[in-house]
Amino acid sequence: MKLLHTVDILIILLYLITIVVIGLVLRKRAQQSKDDYLLGGKSIPWYMLGLSNASGMFDISGTIWLVTLMFVYGIKSAWIPWLWPVFNQIFLMVYLSKWLRRSNATTGAEWIGTRFGFKKGAKLSHIIVVVFALIMCLGYLAYGFIGLGKFIEIFIPWEIVSNYMPFAVSPEFVPHFYGIIFTLFAVFYSLLGGMSGIVWADVVQFAIMTVAALVIGYLGFQAVGEHILNVPENWMSPTFGWKLNMDWSTIIPEVNQKIQEDGFGLFTVFFMMMVFKGVLVSIAGPAPTYDMQKILSTKSSAEASKMSGFVSVVLMPIRYLMIAGFAALALIYYEKLNLVNSAGVIDFELILPTAIKEFVPIGLLGLLLAGLIAAFMSTFAGTLNAAQAYLVNDIYLKYKNPSASSVQIKNMNYLTGIIVVIISIILGLFAKDVNSVLQWIVSVLYGSYVGANILKWHWWRFNGEGFFWGMAAGLISAGIVPELFPEVLGLYLFPIILIISIAGSIIGTYSAPPTEEKVLLSFYKNVRPWGFWGPIKDKLIAENPNFKENKDFGIDMFNVTIGIIAQTTLVILPMYIIFRQTIPVYIAIAILVICAFLLKKYWWNNLKEEID
Repeated sequence: MKLLHTVDILIILLYLITIVVIGLVLRKRAQQSKDDYLLGGKSIPWYMLGLSNASGMFDISGTIWLVTLMFVYGIKSAWIPWLWPVFNQIFLMVYLSKWLRRSNATTGAEWIGTRFGFKKGAKLSHIIVVVFALIMCLGYLAYGFIGLGKFIEIFIPWEIVSNYMPFAVSPEFVPHFYGIIFTLFAVFYSLLGGMSGIVWADVVQFAIMTVAALVIGYLGFQAVGEHILNVPENWMSPTFGWKLNMDWSTIIPEVNQKIQEDGFGLFTVFFMMMVFKGVLVSIAGPAPTYDMQKILSTKSSAEASKMSGFVSVVLMPIRYLMIAGFAALALIYYEKLNLVNSAGVIDFELILPTAIKEFVPIGLLGLLLAGLIAAFMSTFAGTLNAAQAYLVNDIYLKYKNPSASSVQIKNMNYLTGIIVVIISIILGLFAKDVNSVLQWIVSVLYGSYVGANILKWHWWRFNGEGFFWGMAAGLISAGIVPELFPEVLGLYLFPIILIISIAGSIIGTYSAPPTEEKVLLSFYKNVRPWGFWGPIKDKLIAENPNFKENKDFGIDMFNVTIGIIAQTTLVILPMYIIFRQTIPVYIAIAILVICAFLLKKYWWNNLKEEID
């Protein structure tokens, strides 16, 4: 049995000590004020926030999932993250980050006051956003928790640990035990250092992952050059027909069962549903988690846009060099991999940790493990910070103790953080696997969020009551609908939940008067969204003839389209590089150059006018 070398263990310990030091060093600054703790004082440069956001998305559970997808589906796996949807970052880059940052809010729930005011409907909306945010944060924490446990299980065999344990642990709960241990480190630096501590720890983590990704990509590239790759006929193509038509029966028969379980066989139907859901989710804006907190932490609306764009530029090439490298190594040396988990079942989500254990040399193994453990901590810490923001800012300070001292706020941040962690660990204990939690979050829970959050940006008549009842109807249906159709893939339940949520939004809207006119005028003047704002726009123009409405819908959609093409190319290009596909590499580079020119001219240059 191959165990970790002393050098690798020392590297991991060095990393863990580093993040503890970061938390201690930044503790004093984080305690200066609420904004310093939750938003880093809105003084962190956009490129550091972008690296931090990218680092948070370079999570261990997601990487496990993406390596598994590429192993099974090849280049076509580039489309499947649209389930998330990964291209929501492009909508944020082009216009939504600007709109959100102009609010000057601390959290998504606080933003509600800028849109709906502070009467009954706004209070109901505030409560439902806090509830949704906490459910979303707990879901993400459980998702990261189970992924980390599966990962660590490969490197620290339970047979060794169990000899020192005073109690027995069932085999299926072994990953959860490991998840709890490393969760405690993430809790330490995120609780002490706040947003600044999270950002600096994320930058360290991303530097580690970049080095590891380049080395893994090189190892995969070399392996492809020295061996014949045995994959299905259309594995190397991003195109697809009505059905996936990918047959592994003569290569690795178990993979066909995996495809059937995933429910991706009718790939065109799956793809159309992904695009339909992905566009709506993206238009709705960011969910109230760590991504929104990073946007609200930027210095200005222009920097918010730059930060969101920078995420894709730094994340996609680096992450997919690693993913493609590991997929290449796993395909070529599949016979050496042991994908049987502690419960005695073949688990393709073990491809990543098993490949690391088998192929990564001493020294780099410790660096890579430190980076991937850090990836979990980054996601966990950012999500925990968002949950704390909602509990402290939107419940404690709003309803319980509005005049709390800095010491009281500090203690409440610590207390709420510990409570959230305990609840997320309990939820993680009941999670089946990474994919099951992911499907629930992105397909079912997001369905409850979309309808009300699209209407809040684009329809002046939409009010707090409409927002509350839309979100409430969606959340209730998100709990009931999956139970009624247990065999249906979560993605295909999305339209049902969406329709219920929109119905709740419209009925709720017309059950109460419109939002106060002065609130709507202030919101429209500051945020300047496009959409159905006719009556409000006319009143503003009557008051100030120089006021100009936002007529950028056309150019925004053009930039979104070009941005999605560029982002997808940044995903596919590293894949083709690792698998030595020369002509597709040249085509991808040409597409990127054209996209970069268009975005520079029609997006970046226009940001000069947006500096606050």
